[in-house]
Amino acid sequence: MYKSSLALAVALGVLAQQAGAAGFIEDSKLSVSSRTMYFNNDNREAHGSKPRPDVRESGQGFKLDYISGFTEGTVGFGVDAQALWGIHLDGGKGYHQDGSTFMPSDSNGSSVAQWARLGANAKARFSKTEAHFGSALAPNLPILVANDGRLLPQTFEGGTVTSKEIDNLTINAGQLTHAMGRASSNRTGLSVQGAYRDSNKFRYGGLDYKLTPDLTLQYYYSNLEDFYKQHFLGATHVFKIADDQSFKTDLRYFDSSSDGKNGSGNGYNFGNNGGYAKHTGEVDNKTWSAMFTYTLGGHALMLGHQQVSDDGGFVWLNQGNVRKDGSTSPLEGNGGASFYLFTDSMINQFAKAGENTTFGQYSYDFARLGVPGLKASVAYLRGEDGRATNGHGTFSEWERDARVDYVLQEGTLKGLGFSLRQGVYRGTGSGSANDQDQTRFIVNYTYAFM
Repeated sequence: MYKSSLALAVALGVLAQQAGAAGFIEDSKLSVSSRTMYFNNDNREAHGSKPRPDVRESGQGFKLDYISGFTEGTVGFGVDAQALWGIHLDGGKGYHQDGSTFMPSDSNGSSVAQWARLGANAKARFSKTEAHFGSALAPNLPILVANDGRLLPQTFEGGTVTSKEIDNLTINAGQLTHAMGRASSNRTGLSVQGAYRDSNKFRYGGLDYKLTPDLTLQYYYSNLEDFYKQHFLGATHVFKIADDQSFKTDLRYFDSSSDGKNGSGNGYNFGNNGGYAKHTGEVDNKTWSAMFTYTLGGHALMLGHQQVSDDGGFVWLNQGNVRKDGSTSPLEGNGGASFYLFTDSMINQFAKAGENTTFGQYSYDFARLGVPGLKASVAYLRGEDGRATNGHGTFSEWERDARVDYVLQEGTLKGLGFSLRQGVYRGTGSGSANDQDQTRFIVNYTYAFM
Protein backbone atom coordinates (compact mmCIF):
# COMPACT_ATOMS: atom_id res chain seq x y z
CA MET A 1 0.00 0.00 0.00
CA TYR A 2 1.20 3.50 -0.85
CA LYS A 3 3.74 1.97 -3.23
CA SER A 4 5.01 5.30 -4.53
CA SER A 5 5.88 6.58 -1.06
CA LEU A 6 7.50 3.30 -0.09
CA ALA A 7 9.52 3.15 -3.28
CA LEU A 8 10.76 6.68 -2.73
CA ALA A 9 11.61 5.90 0.89
CA VAL A 10 13.52 2.73 -0.01
CA ALA A 11 15.44 4.54 -2.76
CA LEU A 12 16.48 7.30 -0.40
CA GLY A 13 17.42 4.71 2.21
CA VAL A 14 19.79 3.02 -0.24
CA LEU A 15 21.23 6.38 -1.27
CA ALA A 16 21.64 7.37 2.36
CA GLN A 17 23.63 4.27 3.24
CA GLN A 18 25.92 4.82 0.26
CA ALA A 19 26.41 8.51 1.09
CA GLY A 20 27.26 8.08 4.74
CA ALA A 21 26.10 5.00 6.57
CA ALA A 22 27.54 6.01 9.93
CA GLY A 23 24.98 8.69 10.84
CA PHE A 24 22.14 6.91 9.07
CA ILE A 25 22.61 3.65 10.94
CA GLU A 26 24.03 4.77 14.30
CA ASP A 27 21.16 7.15 14.98
CA SER A 28 18.45 4.75 13.81
CA LYS A 29 15.65 3.58 16.09
CA LEU A 30 13.46 0.50 15.71
CA SER A 31 10.55 -0.26 18.04
CA VAL A 32 7.30 -2.19 18.20
CA SER A 33 4.31 -0.93 20.20
CA SER A 34 1.41 -3.03 21.40
CA ARG A 35 -1.98 -1.66 22.43
CA THR A 36 -4.85 -3.74 23.78
CA MET A 37 -8.09 -1.80 24.14
CA TYR A 38 -11.61 -2.42 25.43
CA PHE A 39 -14.15 0.18 24.29
CA ASN A 40 -17.71 0.43 25.66
CA ASN A 41 -20.01 3.28 24.61
CA ASP A 42 -23.51 3.07 26.09
CA ASN A 43 -25.86 5.42 24.22
CA ARG A 44 -28.40 5.03 27.05
CA GLU A 45 -31.27 4.29 24.66
CA ALA A 46 -31.67 2.54 21.32
CA HIS A 47 -32.38 4.82 18.39
CA GLY A 48 -32.67 4.49 14.63
CA SER A 49 -32.12 1.00 13.23
CA LYS A 50 -29.46 -0.01 15.74
CA PRO A 51 -30.42 -3.34 17.37
CA ARG A 52 -28.60 -2.45 20.61
CA PRO A 53 -28.00 0.88 22.32
CA ASP A 54 -24.35 0.28 23.09
CA VAL A 55 -21.08 -0.27 21.24
CA ARG A 56 -18.90 -2.84 22.96
CA GLU A 57 -15.67 -4.08 21.36
CA SER A 58 -12.09 -5.00 22.13
CA GLY A 59 -9.06 -5.24 19.89
CA GLN A 60 -5.31 -5.58 19.64
CA GLY A 61 -3.11 -3.13 17.77
CA PHE A 62 0.55 -3.37 16.76
CA LYS A 63 2.75 -0.56 15.44
CA LEU A 64 6.25 -1.11 14.08
CA ASP A 65 8.32 2.08 13.72
CA TYR A 66 11.69 2.49 12.03
CA ILE A 67 13.25 5.96 12.32
CA SER A 68 16.61 6.37 10.64
CA GLY A 69 19.31 8.88 11.40
CA PHE A 70 20.62 11.27 8.77
CA THR A 71 23.53 10.73 6.44
CA GLU A 72 26.64 12.79 7.00
CA GLY A 73 27.35 15.88 4.94
CA THR A 74 25.89 19.34 4.36
CA VAL A 75 22.51 17.86 3.52
CA GLY A 76 21.53 14.72 5.40
CA PHE A 77 18.99 12.22 4.13
CA GLY A 78 16.95 9.60 5.94
CA VAL A 79 13.83 7.48 5.88
CA ASP A 80 11.10 6.58 8.37
CA ALA A 81 8.78 3.61 7.94
CA GLN A 82 5.70 2.43 9.80
CA ALA A 83 3.60 -0.76 9.75
CA LEU A 84 0.21 -0.92 11.49
CA TRP A 85 -1.88 -4.00 12.21
CA GLY A 86 -5.23 -4.15 14.01
CA ILE A 87 -6.92 -7.36 15.21
CA HIS A 88 -10.53 -7.77 16.31
CA LEU A 89 -10.82 -9.65 19.62
CA ASP A 90 -14.47 -9.40 20.68
CA GLY A 91 -17.70 -7.55 19.90
CA GLY A 92 -19.84 -9.02 17.15
CA LYS A 93 -22.83 -7.91 15.13
CA GLY A 94 -25.16 -5.84 17.29
CA TYR A 95 -22.29 -4.45 19.36
CA HIS A 96 -20.50 -2.87 16.40
CA GLN A 97 -21.59 0.39 14.75
CA ASP A 98 -21.30 0.77 10.98
CA GLY A 99 -18.73 3.44 10.16
CA SER A 100 -17.13 2.95 13.59
CA THR A 101 -13.87 4.76 14.32
CA PHE A 102 -12.76 1.84 16.51
CA MET A 103 -12.77 -0.98 13.94
CA PRO A 104 -13.66 -1.27 10.24
CA SER A 105 -17.02 -2.84 9.35
CA ASP A 106 -17.47 -6.16 7.58
CA SER A 107 -20.23 -6.79 5.02
CA ASN A 108 -22.44 -8.49 7.64
CA GLY A 109 -22.40 -5.49 9.97
CA SER A 110 -19.81 -6.83 12.43
CA SER A 111 -16.14 -5.87 12.77
CA VAL A 112 -13.58 -7.18 10.31
CA ALA A 113 -11.21 -9.82 11.67
CA GLN A 114 -8.13 -7.67 11.02
CA TRP A 115 -6.84 -4.73 9.03
CA ALA A 116 -3.41 -3.28 8.27
CA ARG A 117 -1.56 -0.52 6.44
CA LEU A 118 1.97 0.60 5.64
CA GLY A 119 3.44 4.08 5.42
CA ALA A 120 6.82 5.74 5.00
CA ASN A 121 8.43 9.17 4.94
CA ALA A 122 11.54 10.37 3.15
CA LYS A 123 13.34 13.14 5.02
CA ALA A 124 16.17 15.61 4.60
CA ARG A 125 18.04 17.90 7.00
CA PHE A 126 19.99 21.05 6.24
CA SER A 127 21.44 22.91 9.21
CA LYS A 128 18.49 23.23 11.64
CA THR A 129 15.77 22.68 9.02
CA GLU A 130 14.03 19.35 8.37
CA ALA A 131 11.68 18.35 5.56
CA HIS A 132 9.50 15.22 5.61
CA PHE A 133 7.53 13.79 2.69
CA GLY A 134 5.39 10.66 2.76
CA SER A 135 2.33 8.90 4.14
CA ALA A 136 3.16 8.47 7.84
CA LEU A 137 2.99 12.08 9.03
CA ALA A 138 1.47 12.83 12.45
CA PRO A 139 1.34 16.63 12.95
CA ASN A 140 0.76 18.05 16.42
CA LEU A 141 0.06 21.72 15.78
CA PRO A 142 -2.64 24.21 16.80
CA ILE A 143 -4.32 23.94 13.39
CA LEU A 144 -4.03 20.14 13.10
CA VAL A 145 -3.66 17.46 15.78
CA ALA A 146 -3.22 13.83 14.66
CA ASN A 147 -5.48 11.56 16.72
CA ASP A 148 -4.20 8.51 18.62
CA GLY A 149 -7.30 7.74 20.69
CA ARG A 150 -8.07 4.22 19.42
CA LEU A 151 -6.12 1.05 18.54
CA LEU A 152 -4.12 2.59 15.69
CA PRO A 153 -3.09 6.21 15.11
CA GLN A 154 -4.43 8.56 12.46
CA THR A 155 -1.77 9.55 9.90
CA PHE A 156 -1.52 11.97 6.98
CA GLU A 157 0.09 12.07 3.55
CA GLY A 158 1.94 15.10 2.23
CA GLY A 159 4.98 17.18 3.06
CA THR A 160 6.10 19.21 6.09
CA VAL A 161 8.99 21.55 6.89
CA THR A 162 10.22 22.55 10.36
CA SER A 163 12.94 25.17 10.77
CA LYS A 164 14.80 26.32 13.91
CA GLU A 165 17.48 28.42 12.22
CA ILE A 166 16.71 31.45 14.39
CA ASP A 167 17.17 31.09 18.15
CA ASN A 168 13.90 30.76 20.08
CA LEU A 169 11.86 30.66 16.84
CA THR A 170 10.31 27.55 15.29
CA ILE A 171 8.74 27.81 11.83
CA ASN A 172 6.32 25.13 10.62
CA ALA A 173 4.83 24.82 7.13
CA GLY A 174 3.37 22.09 4.99
CA GLN A 175 0.81 20.77 2.57
CA LEU A 176 -1.24 17.62 3.20
CA THR A 177 -3.25 15.73 0.60
CA HIS A 178 -4.78 12.64 2.26
CA ALA A 179 -5.61 11.14 5.66
CA MET A 180 -5.56 7.55 6.90
CA GLY A 181 -8.22 6.92 9.56
CA ARG A 182 -7.73 5.19 12.89
CA ALA A 183 -9.86 2.24 11.81
CA SER A 184 -9.01 2.05 8.14
CA SER A 185 -6.57 0.42 5.74
CA ASN A 186 -7.30 3.04 3.12
CA ARG A 187 -6.66 6.71 2.58
CA THR A 188 -9.22 9.40 1.86
CA GLY A 189 -9.24 13.04 0.87
CA LEU A 190 -9.45 15.74 3.53
CA SER A 191 -12.78 17.15 4.69
CA VAL A 192 -14.82 18.59 7.57
CA GLN A 193 -17.64 17.26 9.73
CA GLY A 194 -20.92 17.00 7.85
CA ALA A 195 -19.45 17.40 4.35
CA TYR A 196 -19.66 14.67 1.70
CA ARG A 197 -16.93 16.01 -0.56
CA ASP A 198 -13.20 16.13 0.03
CA SER A 199 -10.18 18.24 -0.82
CA ASN A 200 -6.60 17.28 -1.59
CA LYS A 201 -5.03 20.52 -0.47
CA PHE A 202 -4.56 21.51 3.17
CA ARG A 203 -1.87 24.17 3.49
CA TYR A 204 -0.52 25.67 6.68
CA GLY A 205 2.23 27.83 8.09
CA GLY A 206 3.01 29.10 11.55
CA LEU A 207 5.47 30.45 14.10
CA ASP A 208 6.28 29.52 17.69
CA TYR A 209 8.37 32.25 19.30
CA LYS A 210 9.84 31.91 22.77
CA LEU A 211 9.85 35.55 23.80
CA THR A 212 11.26 34.71 27.24
CA PRO A 213 12.11 31.38 28.90
CA ASP A 214 8.59 31.43 30.40
CA LEU A 215 6.51 32.99 27.59
CA THR A 216 5.74 31.45 24.17
CA LEU A 217 3.72 33.23 21.46
CA GLN A 218 2.13 31.46 18.46
CA TYR A 219 0.54 32.37 15.15
CA TYR A 220 -0.71 29.85 12.55
CA TYR A 221 -2.67 30.05 9.31
CA SER A 222 -4.30 27.10 7.55
CA ASN A 223 -6.48 26.62 4.48
CA LEU A 224 -8.47 23.55 3.49
CA GLU A 225 -9.26 24.34 -0.13
CA ASP A 226 -12.99 24.76 -0.84
CA PHE A 227 -13.86 24.50 2.85
CA TYR A 228 -12.26 26.98 5.24
CA LYS A 229 -9.49 29.42 6.16
CA GLN A 230 -8.35 29.62 9.77
CA HIS A 231 -6.15 31.96 11.81
CA PHE A 232 -4.82 31.01 15.24
CA LEU A 233 -3.22 33.13 17.96
CA GLY A 234 -1.86 31.62 21.17
CA ALA A 235 0.14 32.59 24.24
CA THR A 236 1.49 30.34 26.99
CA HIS A 237 3.16 31.60 30.16
CA VAL A 238 4.52 29.63 33.12
CA PHE A 239 5.21 31.55 36.31
CA LYS A 240 7.47 29.58 38.65
CA ILE A 241 6.50 30.34 42.23
CA ALA A 242 8.87 27.87 43.88
CA ASP A 243 10.75 24.68 42.99
CA ASP A 244 7.57 22.57 43.16
CA GLN A 245 4.98 25.29 42.63
CA SER A 246 3.90 27.10 39.42
CA PHE A 247 1.03 28.94 37.73
CA LYS A 248 0.42 28.42 33.99
CA THR A 249 -1.67 30.61 31.70
CA ASP A 250 -2.72 29.30 28.25
CA LEU A 251 -4.70 31.59 25.90
CA ARG A 252 -6.05 30.50 22.47
CA TYR A 253 -8.04 32.27 19.73
CA PHE A 254 -9.32 30.94 16.39
CA ASP A 255 -10.90 32.88 13.52
CA SER A 256 -12.40 30.62 10.82
CA SER A 257 -14.16 31.60 7.59
CA SER A 258 -15.51 30.08 4.39
CA ASP A 259 -13.33 29.22 1.38
CA GLY A 260 -14.11 28.38 -2.24
CA LYS A 261 -17.06 26.04 -2.74
CA ASN A 262 -17.95 25.90 0.95
CA GLY A 263 -21.61 26.78 1.51
CA SER A 264 -22.51 26.33 -2.15
CA GLY A 265 -24.08 22.92 -1.63
CA ASN A 266 -23.07 19.86 -3.66
CA GLY A 267 -21.49 18.27 -0.60
CA TYR A 268 -19.14 21.12 0.32
CA ASN A 269 -21.34 22.30 3.19
CA PHE A 270 -20.05 22.32 6.75
CA GLY A 271 -22.37 20.47 9.16
CA ASN A 272 -21.58 22.91 12.00
CA ASN A 273 -21.05 19.93 14.32
CA GLY A 274 -24.75 19.13 14.00
CA GLY A 275 -25.68 22.55 15.38
CA TYR A 276 -26.91 25.98 14.28
CA ALA A 277 -25.41 28.08 11.47
CA LYS A 278 -26.42 31.63 10.53
CA HIS A 279 -25.57 30.83 6.89
CA THR A 280 -26.40 27.17 6.27
CA GLY A 281 -23.35 25.10 5.43
CA GLU A 282 -20.85 27.94 5.66
CA VAL A 283 -17.87 28.17 8.00
CA ASP A 284 -18.18 31.35 10.08
CA ASN A 285 -16.70 31.14 13.56
CA LYS A 286 -14.59 32.84 16.20
CA THR A 287 -13.60 30.86 19.29
CA TRP A 288 -11.49 31.96 22.25
CA SER A 289 -10.47 30.04 25.35
CA ALA A 290 -8.39 30.59 28.47
CA MET A 291 -6.97 28.00 30.84
CA PHE A 292 -5.15 28.51 34.16
CA THR A 293 -3.31 25.72 35.99
CA TYR A 294 -1.91 25.88 39.52
CA THR A 295 0.60 23.14 40.36
CA LEU A 296 1.83 22.33 43.87
CA GLY A 297 3.91 19.21 44.32
CA GLY A 298 1.90 16.31 42.92
CA HIS A 299 -1.32 18.35 42.78
CA ALA A 300 -2.52 20.22 39.67
CA LEU A 301 -5.76 22.25 39.56
CA MET A 302 -6.91 23.57 36.18
CA LEU A 303 -9.80 26.01 35.55
CA GLY A 304 -10.85 27.60 32.27
CA HIS A 305 -13.52 29.03 30.02
CA GLN A 306 -14.29 28.86 26.30
CA GLN A 307 -16.63 30.94 24.10
CA VAL A 308 -17.83 29.86 20.63
CA SER A 309 -19.35 32.64 18.50
CA ASP A 310 -23.08 32.65 17.66
CA ASP A 311 -22.89 32.43 13.85
CA GLY A 312 -21.57 28.87 13.54
CA GLY A 313 -19.61 26.07 15.14
CA PHE A 314 -15.84 25.57 15.38
CA VAL A 315 -14.27 23.75 12.41
CA TRP A 316 -11.43 21.23 12.09
CA LEU A 317 -10.34 18.42 9.76
CA ASN A 318 -12.61 15.36 10.08
CA GLN A 319 -13.20 12.89 7.25
CA GLY A 320 -16.09 10.96 8.88
CA ASN A 321 -18.74 11.81 6.27
CA VAL A 322 -16.68 11.41 3.11
CA ARG A 323 -18.21 8.52 1.19
CA LYS A 324 -17.25 6.03 -1.44
CA ASP A 325 -18.36 6.76 -5.00
CA GLY A 326 -22.11 7.27 -4.70
CA SER A 327 -22.35 5.00 -1.67
CA THR A 328 -24.64 5.72 1.27
CA SER A 329 -22.19 4.33 3.83
CA PRO A 330 -19.14 6.15 5.25
CA LEU A 331 -15.68 4.96 4.37
CA GLU A 332 -14.46 2.36 6.82
CA GLY A 333 -13.24 4.06 9.96
CA ASN A 334 -12.01 7.23 8.26
CA GLY A 335 -13.63 9.52 10.84
CA GLY A 336 -12.50 10.55 14.30
CA ALA A 337 -10.24 13.56 14.78
CA SER A 338 -8.69 15.79 17.42
CA PHE A 339 -8.51 19.58 17.59
CA TYR A 340 -6.67 22.20 19.63
CA LEU A 341 -9.35 23.27 22.10
CA PHE A 342 -9.43 22.49 25.82
CA THR A 343 -12.94 21.09 25.37
CA ASP A 344 -11.86 18.23 23.09
CA SER A 345 -12.90 15.76 25.76
CA MET A 346 -13.47 12.02 25.96
CA ILE A 347 -17.01 12.01 24.52
CA ASN A 348 -18.09 15.49 23.44
CA GLN A 349 -16.47 18.60 21.91
CA PHE A 350 -18.49 21.59 23.26
CA ALA A 351 -17.80 23.37 19.96
CA LYS A 352 -21.26 24.32 18.65
CA ALA A 353 -22.45 27.84 17.90
CA GLY A 354 -22.96 30.06 20.93
CA GLU A 355 -21.61 27.69 23.57
CA ASN A 356 -20.09 29.11 26.73
CA THR A 357 -18.17 26.30 28.40
CA THR A 358 -16.62 26.39 31.84
CA PHE A 359 -14.27 23.52 32.65
CA GLY A 360 -11.99 22.29 35.38
CA GLN A 361 -9.69 19.38 36.17
CA TYR A 362 -7.86 18.07 39.19
CA SER A 363 -4.97 15.65 38.80
CA TYR A 364 -2.49 14.04 41.17
CA ASP A 365 0.87 12.35 40.62
CA PHE A 366 1.27 9.61 43.24
CA ALA A 367 5.05 9.67 42.90
CA ARG A 368 4.89 12.18 45.75
CA LEU A 369 3.45 9.40 47.92
CA GLY A 370 6.09 6.88 46.89
CA VAL A 371 4.17 5.30 43.99
CA PRO A 372 5.95 6.50 40.83
CA GLY A 373 4.08 5.84 37.57
CA LEU A 374 0.61 6.19 39.11
CA LYS A 375 -1.48 9.22 38.11
CA ALA A 376 -5.18 10.06 38.40
CA SER A 377 -7.42 12.90 37.25
CA VAL A 378 -11.05 13.98 37.14
CA ALA A 379 -12.48 16.67 34.83
CA TYR A 380 -15.82 18.41 34.49
CA LEU A 381 -17.12 20.55 31.61
CA ARG A 382 -20.42 22.41 31.38
CA GLY A 383 -21.64 24.16 28.24
CA GLU A 384 -24.45 26.71 28.33
CA ASP A 385 -26.21 28.97 25.80
CA GLY A 386 -25.56 26.72 22.82
CA ARG A 387 -27.86 27.77 19.99
CA ALA A 388 -30.55 25.22 19.16
CA THR A 389 -30.27 23.57 15.74
CA ASN A 390 -33.24 25.56 14.41
CA GLY A 391 -31.90 28.81 15.83
CA HIS A 392 -34.72 29.17 18.35
CA GLY A 393 -33.80 28.74 21.99
CA THR A 394 -30.66 27.26 23.53
CA PHE A 395 -29.35 23.96 24.87
CA SER A 396 -26.97 22.93 27.64
CA GLU A 397 -24.69 19.94 28.13
CA TRP A 398 -22.12 18.61 30.57
CA GLU A 399 -19.48 15.89 30.77
CA ARG A 400 -17.52 14.29 33.59
CA ASP A 401 -14.33 12.36 32.78
CA ALA A 402 -12.12 10.37 35.12
CA ARG A 403 -8.96 8.38 34.44
CA VAL A 404 -6.28 6.39 36.26
CA ASP A 405 -2.92 5.60 34.62
CA TYR A 406 -0.12 3.38 35.84
CA VAL A 407 3.22 2.57 34.19
CA LEU A 408 5.61 -0.05 35.56
CA GLN A 409 8.88 1.65 36.50
CA GLU A 410 11.21 -1.34 36.75
CA GLY A 411 11.58 -5.04 36.06
CA THR A 412 11.33 -7.09 32.89
CA LEU A 413 8.15 -5.35 31.78
CA LYS A 414 9.35 -1.83 32.57
CA GLY A 415 7.23 0.63 30.59
CA LEU A 416 4.08 -1.52 30.53
CA GLY A 417 1.20 0.89 30.99
CA PHE A 418 -2.44 0.54 32.06
CA SER A 419 -5.13 3.18 31.61
CA LEU A 420 -8.75 3.12 32.82
CA ARG A 421 -10.99 5.94 31.58
CA GLN A 422 -14.66 6.62 32.22
CA GLY A 423 -16.84 9.41 30.86
CA VAL A 424 -20.45 10.51 31.38
CA TYR A 425 -22.22 12.94 29.02
CA ARG A 426 -25.69 14.48 29.39
CA GLY A 427 -27.44 17.13 27.29
CA THR A 428 -30.72 19.02 27.36
CA GLY A 429 -32.43 20.74 24.42
CA SER A 430 -32.28 20.69 20.62
CA GLY A 431 -28.65 20.71 19.58
CA SER A 432 -27.23 18.55 22.36
CA ALA A 433 -25.99 15.04 21.62
CA ASN A 434 -27.46 11.74 22.87
CA ASP A 435 -26.74 10.87 26.50
CA GLN A 436 -23.74 8.55 26.72
CA ASP A 437 -21.65 6.62 29.22
CA GLN A 438 -18.24 5.52 27.97
CA THR A 439 -15.54 3.24 29.39
CA ARG A 440 -12.12 2.47 27.98
CA PHE A 441 -9.44 0.13 29.32
CA ILE A 442 -6.07 0.29 27.57
CA VAL A 443 -2.81 -1.64 27.95
CA ASN A 444 0.25 -0.16 26.20
CA TYR A 445 3.76 -1.52 25.81
CA THR A 446 6.68 -0.47 23.59
CA TYR A 447 9.83 -2.50 23.05
CA ALA A 448 12.86 -0.79 21.50
CA PHE A 449 15.16 -3.03 19.42
CA MET A 450 17.68 -0.27 18.80
